[in-house]
Amino acid sequence: MDKLKKLFKHDKGESAQSTTPAKADSSASKPSNAAAASSSSNDIAEGVVMHTSLGDITIALYRDQTPKTCRNFAQLAETGKYDNVIFHRIIKGFMIQGGDPTGTGRGGESIYGGKFEDEIVSSLKHQDKGTLSMANAGPGTNGSQFFITLGPTPHLNGKHTVFGHVVQGMDVVDKLGSVRTDDQDRPVEKVKIANCDVF
Repeated sequence: MDKLKKLFKHDKGESAQSTTPAKADSSASKPSNAAAASSSSNDIAEGVVMHTSLGDITIALYRDQTPKTCRNFAQLAETGKYDNVIFHRIIKGFMIQGGDPTGTGRGGESIYGGKFEDEIVSSLKHQDKGTLSMANAGPGTNGSQFFITLGPTPHLNGKHTVFGHVVQGMDVVDKLGSVRTDDQDRPVEKVKIANCDVF
């Protein structure tokens, strides 16, 4: 596991992008007080392997820095909430977005029973390809949707919670990022998460 932890570190680099992830719909529920409770990172998974229709992606979670967000993501993955969920928005060179069980970009609840607050950590930035971050509809509206960057996106720093990084399967992320999409950035042919393993 120590070898895997070394892979968890992310590289440095900066470059501007001109787009932002689609906002998750915030109308379903308000931030939950349960999310505000303090939590230890010792009982949170260290990572998740996403088995997608184009291959496997291994993600390391920043559980010490963003415990609530990592617990949410890992439990959703472990309990099958991401099984057969599509990547509903893909923008070449920018990001792939998924995690909405409705597939519309407007759905998805957290494990806390609603939306929960951001865990913005100044040292965790959208500075390179393979960054895992929460999609939201503004401050404190995190649910189940996430995105993985396809390049540096520093304009998202301070707006979205960075909580992990791809450590294996970046070639799969690149394949996902290259699929043909329509004028709404939706893949023409569905690409999805088949299921996940948590470790």
